[in-house]
Amino acid sequence: MNSILHLGLGSFHRAHQAVYVHQLRQQGDTGWAIAGGNLRPDMADTIAALQAQGGRYTLETVTPQGDRSYTVIESIQRVIPYQDDLAPLIAMGADPATRIISFTVTEAGYYLDAKNQLDWPTFADLRADLAAVKAGQAGQAGHTIYGGLVSILRARMAAGAGPVTLMNCDNLRHNGERSRSGLLQFIDALGDASLKTWVEQNTTSPNAMVDRITPRPTPDVAERVKAATGWDDKAALMGESFIQWVIEDDFIAGRPAWQKVGVEMVQSVKAHEEAKIRLLNATHSCIAWAGTLAGYQYIHEGTHDAAIRQMAYDYVTDDAIPVLLPCPIDLERYRDVVLDRFGNPAIADTNQRVAMDAFSKIPGMIAPTIRDKLARNASFDSVAMLPALFLAYLQRWHAGQIPYTYQDQAMDPAVAHAICEATDPVAAFVADTTLWGEMVGRPELVDTLRKAYARVLAFVAQRTGA
Repeated sequence: MNSILHLGLGSFHRAHQAVYVHQLRQQGDTGWAIAGGNLRPDMADTIAALQAQGGRYTLETVTPQGDRSYTVIESIQRVIPYQDDLAPLIAMGADPATRIISFTVTEAGYYLDAKNQLDWPTFADLRADLAAVKAGQAGQAGHTIYGGLVSILRARMAAGAGPVTLMNCDNLRHNGERSRSGLLQFIDALGDASLKTWVEQNTTSPNAMVDRITPRPTPDVAERVKAATGWDDKAALMGESFIQWVIEDDFIAGRPAWQKVGVEMVQSVKAHEEAKIRLLNATHSCIAWAGTLAGYQYIHEGTHDAAIRQMAYDYVTDDAIPVLLPCPIDLERYRDVVLDRFGNPAIADTNQRVAMDAFSKIPGMIAPTIRDKLARNASFDSVAMLPALFLAYLQRWHAGQIPYTYQDQAMDPAVAHAICEATDPVAAFVADTTLWGEMVGRPELVDTLRKAYARVLAFVAQRTGA
C-alpha cells in the first residue's frame, strides 16, 4: 500500500484531503492510505482520541439549508503520536511506501515575507528551528514545517527511499512554489548542499487550491454525532457541505486517482487560486473583523448584517473582480455562492477563528488587489475598507476590548501596540513593511486608507455608540 504522510492533523485536513482519500477507498481503490501526526505537541486530546479510535472519526456536514449528514472517515490508517525528536514521523517519511508528504500548518507557518523570503529577523521560532536541526545529532529535530521536512528528507535520502511529492494543502498563494522556496532557503541556511541537490532532483511541489469551511469543533458537534449515530466519537468534527480541491498534476512518485472523486487535476491553479484567495478568503476576513467590531460572535451574523454584507459585496464587485478579468471562472456567481456559504448559520463559524493571522492575510490576500489597482491608477476605496476594518479591530485589541484571544503568528505585539499608540495610527499602519512591502508609505495608500478608516469608525459608532 502507498502512504501519504500528513503533517498537521487539524480539522481542515480531516474534513478535506482525508475525505477525498476516504471516498476513493469506499469505491474500492484501497491503494492509498494516510499516516498523520503533528510537528508540535498540540491537539493532544484529539490525537489521543484518534489513536484510540484507530484513526476513525465522524464528519458532520451541513448544507446552507441546514441539512446535516454524517460520515465515518477511515482514510487515516495510522495516527503517529507526538515525540519531541519526531522519530516516528521521520521513520514514516523515510519509508519507501510513503510517496507523498502533505502538510497543513496555516498561512503564517511558512514565515515568508512579501518577497517570498524567509523572514529570519522577525521569527525567533525559525531561528531556533535552524539551530535545532543543526544540532540534530543531539536528538533534536525541527518543529517548523521546514525543520520537520529537513529532518524527514535527510532520513529519506540516507535510506535511499526514492522520490517523494511535497504537497502543500494550506490557503497560500502559489502554495507549492512558496513552501518549496522556503524549504530550499532553509536548507541553504543549514549549509547542506547534498540535501539541496537531492531535494531538487527527487521531489516536486505542486500548487493546489483548497476550499471547505471547517470551524473548530465544539462540544455540541460530538453531541449531535452521538444522537445521530450512537457513537461517542471523541474526534468528531463539522464542515460545510461545499468542498473543492484543485491540484497541479505534478507528482513525482505517483498519486491517488483523485479525479475519480471530484478533485480537479490541472496544469495551472492560478485562476482558481486568485479567485479563491481574493473573493473568498479576503471576504471572510472582512466579515470577521467587521462582525467583531459590531459585537457579533459568528460569521453568519455579520454576513446577514446588511451593512457588512455590502462592504464585502462592494469589495469584490468594485475592486477584486475587475483586476481578475479575463477569467475562466464566473466571478460574479462565485461571489454570490461565497456569500451564501458564509451566511450558513448551521456552520456556526466564529469570528475568532477567521479573524486570526491578519499580519499574514493582509499582505497575502488583500494587498495584491490594492497593488493591482494602484498599477492601473484606479481608485480602490472598496478594498481599502478591509485593512481599515483591521486597524479599527487592532485598536480594540490594543485596548483589551476584543472579547476573545486574538492569535497572529506573524504579528510582533510590540509593533502592533506602537501602531495603535502613534499620533497618526493610519500613517503608522501604512508604514509597516510586514503588511505592505514595497507599497509602504505611499501617499495614495495613506489617503485612501485614511478615508476608509473614517468610514469604519462611523460604522462602529453607529453600532456601538462609541
